[in-house]
Amino acid sequence: MSENKIGTLVFDAAFKVHSALGLGLLESSYQVCTFYELQKIGLKVENEKALPLYYEEVKMDIGYRIDLLVEDKVVIEIKAVELLADAHLAQVLTYLKLSQCKLGYLLNFNVPLMKSGIKRVVNGV
Repeated sequence: MSENKIGTLVFDAAFKVHSALGLGLLESSYQVCTFYELQKIGLKVENEKALPLYYEEVKMDIGYRIDLLVEDKVVIEIKAVELLADAHLAQVLTYLKLSQCKLGYLLNFNVPLMKSGIKRVVNGV
C-alpha cells in the first residue's frame, strides 16, 4: 500500500476520532483511539514505537518514540495543543529521518475542525 493511500486512511481515522471525542482531551486519548481505528481497518500499527539514534555506529536508546507508525511507512505524531509550534514540525522531521520513512502527519486534535489540525510532512531524503 502506498504512503498516500495510508495517509487517506489516517485522515479518515482522525476525522472519525475527532467527531466522536471533540477537542479538549489529553493527547493520549486521541492517540489510543486513532490507534484503535487504524487497527480496526486492518492496518499494521505500532503504538509508541521506540526509535534509537545511531551515533558513530553506536546505538543510543535515548527515548525517542513515534506515537504511531503505520505499515512501517508513515509516521503519525499526535498533539492536543492550542497552536502547533516549529518544534512540533522538527520532531516529525527528526522521526522521519531516524526511521527512514518518507511521509509523516502531525495531527493536532485541539481544533474546532480537524482539517485545520492536519499537517503533512515529507522527508526529502
